[in-house]
Amino acid sequence: MANWFKRIKEGITTSTKEKKETPEGLWYKCTSCKSIIPTKEHIENAYVCPGCEYHARISSEQYFQLLFDEGEYEELNSNLVADDPLEFVDTKKYTDRLIDSARKTGLKDAMRTSYGNLGGKRVIIACMDFSFIGGSMGSVMGEKISRAIDFAIDNKTPLIIISKSGGARMMEAAFSLMQMAKTSAKLTLLAEAKIPYISLLTDPTTGGVTASFAMLGDYNIAEPGALIGFAGPRVVKETIGRDLPKGFQTSEFVLEHGFLDFIVNRKLLKSKLAQLLGLLQN
Repeated sequence: MANWFKRIKEGITTSTKEKKETPEGLWYKCTSCKSIIPTKEHIENAYVCPGCEYHARISSEQYFQLLFDEGEYEELNSNLVADDPLEFVDTKKYTDRLIDSARKTGLKDAMRTSYGNLGGKRVIIACMDFSFIGGSMGSVMGEKISRAIDFAIDNKTPLIIISKSGGARMMEAAFSLMQMAKTSAKLTLLAEAKIPYISLLTDPTTGGVTASFAMLGDYNIAEPGALIGFAGPRVVKETIGRDLPKGFQTSEFVLEHGFLDFIVNRKLLKSKLAQLLGLLQN
């Protein structure tokens, strides 16, 4: 009976179709609800999950493409790079960290400033990149914002700052903290010139950035679900020794407590900014 099932020919193989590999980057998995959607659909939806409305963290270039008409703009002061006056070293040299971040991101620092049209209106947009040392505020960021304000005053052009930062850059110590006063003083000159300034807070906006220019807009607005605060929730909880309210330091919580003017979905951001600029300029 066993011989009935004995192979009598050698080298017989079962034909199977070749497994096709899925091209990388074709699909996007939402980090919030874990749903999977085509990457193209996610981009067309302004990098917002169509299921749960989670706003993915995006780069300055992606914001520029979303906001500037036809995605066209002129970058300002693009060659500024950080120095290392303190010769700072932690797990690695600060100079090495800057080089590594520049190599990985293609950026020279955590802030880019650009000039172009938004809804047919001339505007300057300064936008942070969290991928460059956590979007931390150092001397270059302060200088770029200051020069952008000078440009806005000289050209009577509204300013928009998109914040996305872990706070002051510890590797620059007091030089970093000085940028809080520097940018705040410059914004006073912008206000005196009666030129609009809109601050958009995205996830996360914390530390010295929140404690300075991010909260000094003529309008302070935010994207849904963004973490906004000075110290992080864990630090606050450990300091006060109490459980925090649900949704603590989200943009919705901050709006409810009077620190924001309104929250805007990224899909509507360009039209809302154009409308707001029109009101402020009139």
